[in-house]
Amino acid sequence: MKKKEGAIAVMKTRQIIACGLLMAMLGGTLPLVVPAAAASDPEVYTPPPGSAERKAMLDLLREWIKKHHYVDVIFVVWHLKVQDGYAWVNAMPRSKDGASGYEDISALLKKDKGFWKIAEIPCGEEDNPDCIGAPGYFDGLKKRFPEMPEDILPL
Repeated sequence: MKKKEGAIAVMKTRQIIACGLLMAMLGGTLPLVVPAAAASDPEVYTPPPGSAERKAMLDLLREWIKKHHYVDVIFVVWHLKVQDGYAWVNAMPRSKDGASGYEDISALLKKDKGFWKIAEIPCGEEDNPDCIGAPGYFDGLKKRFPEMPEDILPL
């Protein structure tokens, strides 16, 4: 019985995360902000694990997940690139004890007045032309954020 309840809880959490990601995409910029590094770097880079900048970015996503899905998570980061006040993050949220994994999250972050903000969290639904898996998603993202450096994207 416990295995069945655990599987149902994971499915519900994944559904909640997917719905939240879609809501974020449709809702535009989110109000959550955290401090960013002081200066913008013209070169693309990845903040190293343990750095204040990386922590600020992941804490922002952690707060968003907590606010929308009521779960505390840690991340396995697959992609994190920063340039000229923009960052693209792709990470796999997991429960703090590592027992549960959730759907991956991608986000475009933008530095505004010294703080990182979530500019866009794309939905992850399959077969949805507006979601991250669609062939034209990144072209649309570039049109919505023309000043965003393309080198941060996972292309």
